Amino acid sequence: MPAHYDTIGTTYRRARLPDPRISEVIDRRLGDYTSVINIGAGTGSYESEARQITAVEPSEVMIGQRPDAAVPAVQAIAEALPFADGTFEASTTFLSIHHWTDWQLGIREALRVSDGRLLMLTWTGFPTGFWLTEYFPEIIELDEGLFPTISELETLTGPLLEEVVPIPADCVDGFLCAYWQRPEAYLDAIVRAGMSTFAKIENVDERILELKSDLANSAWDKRFGHLREVDAFDYGYRVLSCGLQD
Repeated sequence: MPAHYDTIGTTYRRARLPDPRISEVIDRRLGDYTSVINIGAGTGSYESEARQITAVEPSEVMIGQRPDAAVPAVQAIAEALPFADGTFEASTTFLSIHHWTDWQLGIREALRVSDGRLLMLTWTGFPTGFWLTEYFPEIIELDEGLFPTISELETLTGPLLEEVVPIPADCVDGFLCAYWQRPEAYLDAIVRAGMSTFAKIENVDERILELKSDLANSAWDKRFGHLREVDAFDYGYRVLSCGLQD
């Protein structure tokens, strides 16, 4: 991940802010655990000031964008955490696992340093008919192959508690599906730069012009305008946890 975000992540924090509704789910599930390691911490989203956070992040560019109030980040990778067994009460990772070179080793490390207590925000796949896949059909293969399934994760973690995270129509964390109701946002290069998927797609500008045209002539709204009346939608994002107190 370091080289990837050292290249594409220069404006990451401008598009990727923590959404308070997602924060609420994370904080509720973490409960009273205070000593927490955040793996793949990026620019510090979802790090609660009420906890003793240790942030781990491999990319210098991402570390350089962490807010002044955020805890300093340890530059390291998920697959080789520089901490002793059981150092923390819980491990967290938020939309990071798909950037790890070896997710199985990274999960083992997360479990090792937190005595088996882990919470992650991850993604389980596109809903049928997500309109963005019509403009960029390759994102299905590009993204769904990167995220381990819940069943695959459970081979390492044991049973996981799963909580659906519906994405609000005005979500402020600009991950790939965040703008499902606001297609105009995908026209913004800075918004797209906050989504690693777009860095792997060829002829992006060409397809963006097609979307821009469909928005201008109302073709998008004729097909998908009903989404503008929806407050939140399940786009496959999940909070998964193991070992935490209920």
